[in-house]
Amino acid sequence: MPLSKRAAAEFFGTFWLVFGGCGSAVVAAAFPSLGIGFVGVALAFGLTLLTMAFAIGHISGCHLNPAVSVGLVVGKRFPLRDLLPYVVAQVAGGIAASGVLYLIARGKEGFSLAGGFASNGYGAHSPGGYSLESCFIAEVVLTAFFLLVIHGSTDERAPKGFAPIAIGLCLTLIHLISIPITNTSVNPARSTAPALFVGGWAISQLWLFWVAPILGGIIGGLISQYFFAAPQEPVREEMARS
Repeated sequence: MPLSKRAAAEFFGTFWLVFGGCGSAVVAAAFPSLGIGFVGVALAFGLTLLTMAFAIGHISGCHLNPAVSVGLVVGKRFPLRDLLPYVVAQVAGGIAASGVLYLIARGKEGFSLAGGFASNGYGAHSPGGYSLESCFIAEVVLTAFFLLVIHGSTDERAPKGFAPIAIGLCLTLIHLISIPITNTSVNPARSTAPALFVGGWAISQLWLFWVAPILGGIIGGLISQYFFAAPQEPVREEMARS
């Protein structure tokens, strides 16, 4: 599959992830008396990933996340040469989704970006008031385990056809744990998109939601590669060009 088509799949997949996940937080979670709450938002993020994994997994691998792409490179499941185009497509897809979500959300009287627009934060901007240190640790650990699940469920020895379910449910669980801590990132593209619209504090705290998830992705990729990987050939350059 040409890189251009795979990057396009990552763009649209990340659009769906951010639009569905952040949209549920911005619109549905705040709806009077019928709000879906933390559980609903967690499910929304998991379902967007699950549905896209079935839709585009066979095209691009359905990373939708720079930290996942980095973790797969470290785990020798993805060629380094394709990393930058994937990350650019993921971030662009997230920004486009936040733009469409903003156009929709501002149509309601009283809407304000001061509410955070589903941005991630620490300290005073953590939903539960968690410290920088706590938020950093949570994002690293959760992203590392996310990569463990991704590597394990897509391993050649794993049951075939079930990886999207395992990965989608893992992302749901991650959100159930960490929405109160950081509003859940584990994905720099997801964090960048709303932060660009909120500006101010969201931009100044964005560094954490790049550094911690990518560090977690590296850790998860290394653990998967050195402890659990099946004996298999690394991605070859000729495969990367196909």
